Amino acid sequence: MGSRYGGLKQVDPVGPNGEAIIDYSIYDAIRAGYGKVVFVIRESFADAFRESFDSKLKGKIETEYVFQELLNFVPDDVEVSAERQKPWGTGHAVLVAIDVINEPFAVINADDYYGPGSYQLTHDYLLNPNTDPANDYCMVGYMLDKTLSEHGYVSRGICETDSDEFLQTVVERTHIERVDGKIITQIEEGKTMELTGNEVVSMNFWGFMPSYFDHLETYFTHFIRENAQNPKGEFYIPTVVNDLIDKGKINLKVLQSKDLWFGVTYKEDKASAVNSINKLIAKGVYPEKLWK
Repeated sequence: MGSRYGGLKQVDPVGPNGEAIIDYSIYDAIRAGYGKVVFVIRESFADAFRESFDSKLKGKIETEYVFQELLNFVPDDVEVSAERQKPWGTGHAVLVAIDVINEPFAVINADDYYGPGSYQLTHDYLLNPNTDPANDYCMVGYMLDKTLSEHGYVSRGICETDSDEFLQTVVERTHIERVDGKIITQIEEGKTMELTGNEVVSMNFWGFMPSYFDHLETYFTHFIRENAQNPKGEFYIPTVVNDLIDKGKINLKVLQSKDLWFGVTYKEDKASAVNSINKLIAKGVYPEKLWK
């Protein structure tokens, strides 16, 4: 929705020919070998997205649009709070794509730049999982210090891994920012904790097998029955992942990316994103006109 950004940031141009960050993500995914892109959007945004992407992606990659709305997958006998205005978070966003995905898939944020190597890492891992092909997932990890905004707080999933880089847990921290040269996160109302900046964090770049949908549907049904009257309830991807790991139902490999990450949480982040894209073009990572 772009509430902190002040607009539909997913299609806001950052490239020299009007390209948005998602254009570069799709370009990188195509180069890595992905065969389809699924846009998870609000139905009211459909015309804007189709106008931006349909013509330039035709013949390059298969496209699908699915709509995430407040009542998607909410049982008929569950009454949602009248105060609730938006859908139920990242886990809910993935769930609404259940009817158009039947193969291994990656999940990204549309307003985050992850770098071409990150797409290659997830693509290759999903084609050659380590242990149980049906339940071997992955994610791309980045160093916290390199993912902060200079213009306000951000949300990050802080990861703990074992000696083989398999995820043990990911804790969603929703209020992380630099304060007087330190990195501070709010852990609960009125309480904060200092972080080092070296923590590995999830930037919502996940690699899943289709089995994840079965888990999501089960967990969301339980979640919505518990939270339908909670106007601020959020069904996060890491919540499901953590529980599946705890119960030994999945393995999830953390793939360390060497690529630059950047995003546009705030309007002020856009100038930095434009500058970063221009540098990547100058290095030959992307052509000046992305969709020739």
